[in-house]
Amino acid sequence: MRHFLLLFLTAVAVVVGIAGLRGHLSRKPPILIIPDLNHQFKLRPEQPNDFFANGQSSQLPPPGTVPRSRPMPTVSGPVYPYEDSPANTGFMAGTTNFIATNPLPVTPALLRHGREQFEIYCTPCHGALGDGNGIMKKIGVMPAVANLHDQRIVEMTDGEIFNTVTRGKGLMAAYGPTVSIQDRWAIIAYVRALQLSWLGSTNDLPPALQAALK
Repeated sequence: MRHFLLLFLTAVAVVVGIAGLRGHLSRKPPILIIPDLNHQFKLRPEQPNDFFANGQSSQLPPPGTVPRSRPMPTVSGPVYPYEDSPANTGFMAGTTNFIATNPLPVTPALLRHGREQFEIYCTPCHGALGDGNGIMKKIGVMPAVANLHDQRIVEMTDGEIFNTVTRGKGLMAAYGPTVSIQDRWAIIAYVRALQLSWLGSTNDLPPALQAALK
């Protein structure tokens, strides 16, 4: 028994001496049985090295470099997805207020694309007409689905609808991770067109079209 305790204490001392106490801070790297890619060649910023010809670790992008994320065209100019801008968040910059209107130029092409995305992501619950009578309600999976033509939703700002689509609300899932920013704004543009088709009147038409109807 004495020899066993001696061997046990010796083993504990060796392990603690090599691996250190759990939770303690140490400048020494941990012992890795299978290092994988934890240790590999890398250059630290602002440190001299012999890898580049000028001896500097930090390098400017080569001329003509194209960013990985293309800018999104908005009414106020191009915006990249990583920028903190109303086009990416739905909020006025530096506030918690929603923007009133869609930041993307509303064109026939945008509406066509919005319709395609609406039919993919929104129709199963909200229905093709946006009246809340989609297949999910008909089979009883979603007994209560918002009618997009309700006054409450019609009076929402585009930024608030964008926030709801992005983050979800109630039983509605968040579509931020699956639908791109531009596609979300395209869907909102199409929803506004749907609402106008339901709630609009002939007085909303251009004079030439009003005359043709009469």
